[in-house]
Amino acid sequence: MTSPRLITYDDAAALVDWPGAVAALREGHARPKAQVGDIFLGPSEGSLLSRGAFIEGLGFGVKSVTVFGGNPAAGLPSIQGAMLMFEPTHGTLTAIIDSRLVTELKTAADSVLGASLLARPDSETLLIVGAGAVARSLIDAYTALFPSIKRIRIWARRNEQAEALAREVQVAGMDIVATADLAEAAGKADIISSATMAREPVLRGAWIKPGTHVDLIGAFKADMREADDALISESALFVDSRDTTIHHIGELMIPIAAGVITADSVRGDLYDLVGGTAPGRQSETEITLFKNGGGAHLDLMIAEYIAQAMEHGA
Repeated sequence: MTSPRLITYDDAAALVDWPGAVAALREGHARPKAQVGDIFLGPSEGSLLSRGAFIEGLGFGVKSVTVFGGNPAAGLPSIQGAMLMFEPTHGTLTAIIDSRLVTELKTAADSVLGASLLARPDSETLLIVGAGAVARSLIDAYTALFPSIKRIRIWARRNEQAEALAREVQVAGMDIVATADLAEAAGKADIISSATMAREPVLRGAWIKPGTHVDLIGAFKADMREADDALISESALFVDSRDTTIHHIGELMIPIAAGVITADSVRGDLYDLVGGTAPGRQSETEITLFKNGGGAHLDLMIAEYIAQAMEHGA
């Protein structure tokens, strides 16, 4: 029996890229629909999250991470863990991958796949809301897949963080600057990608111009949201997965509970969009909104991409 391959972040980071990651998710959504399940254990200050998936023809995957919010004070990452891959024929463990690389690629590629299916292909101005690690990945991923983008604006609650990120990120030929006025920047953007820890809306429908694509990443719990009721209700609403968003994340749960929208207001998810069973953007002036909720099936698709890149790069 062959031992599973151990893949660290440094082993694989140079062998993967954003177009490849987005293509892996697109191809994964052409496969049969995944089975997914999550387990949460432990107190909020130090918990274990395990997310599992099965995809016919691809196999099984489990990503287990610990989440300890106080770790940075001890010089440690707040999230640590690994992705386990099992092949479908005999259930053999084939790879153990650093969860950091899987999550980094999955999160931004998920959003950019949604944008490639919903945003106007001539979009020129990208607004990033938030200035953390995900924001950096979003800049790299969006500029790799949208050659039309010419301008990037970055907003954060602490403007110095936005300014620091704008200085650090270098993309050839790109105008990248921080902005302190979120409403003005949102009104000029063609694509808005939001990755914050907000529990109250930071984006308002009244700000958004016709034709904009809004990509929401930050909210991942039942009490979190980034968009107000107007933006949610007035947009053409899509999600990455109905199973991991509609009844799990406040972005949708809160307006559904308030009667602002219903579960049927979601026009489609990535399975529908990739498979052609749900239409995407209907006009140049339509505002589209995509909720990135993540999920173990996306982790498994990306893990397969990483494992294949390692095999071909060896």
